[in-house]
Amino acid sequence: MAEETFVLAGREVRILHPRDGDALLDELLTEDDPDEDRLPFWAELWPSGIALAGAVAGRQLTGLRALELGCGLGLVSVAAAMAGASVTAVDRSPEAIAFTTANAARNGVTLRTAVQAFDQPGELLSGAPWDLVLAADVLYDRGNLPVLSRLLPRLVGDSGEVWLADPERRLAGAFLAEADAAGWQRDRVQSQLATVAIHRLRPPGLAGGTG
Repeated sequence: MAEETFVLAGREVRILHPRDGDALLDELLTEDDPDEDRLPFWAELWPSGIALAGAVAGRQLTGLRALELGCGLGLVSVAAAMAGASVTAVDRSPEAIAFTTANAARNGVTLRTAVQAFDQPGELLSGAPWDLVLAADVLYDRGNLPVLSRLLPRLVGDSGEVWLADPERRLAGAFLAEADAAGWQRDRVQSQLATVAIHRLRPPGLAGGTG
């Protein structure tokens, strides 16, 4: 394993991660019938996650319930917990959840975690409505778009909001256009990385917002 340190809102955040994500991928691809759902995307600290963590860390989230979809190594969830939120972090990969749990402990914060896929959201919906739903780089797969379009309104209800970080993928544009057509209010949260856009989505008719 290796460790990387980030300074978010003046605080150091230390994140453990596999030393060689490519080796994990190579190991999976040697299997006779590799499962695409097990591709180790979780093992990298992607720019979208770094940008979203920076944006979250600078907000006052005390008293809010936050859910991170596809938490990976847990950087965004740790940042949200440090900002005062009560955080639940989910990922379809058990390995990702193990790293997120370890990284929360390493940084002195407490999270709830669960192995959970977007398309089987029972536990996520049982906790709805969430004040804040966070997701970094989840719009890379066309199959995720209809799933998230149906899921996000159910997660935030009439009063929550969604923060989506994405490196301006073409699929993200299609997803956001659909959200606009559905009446979501959308603006941008300041991103520390020029290559990453952070979109804040609020349900139709909701005024104000987080922080």
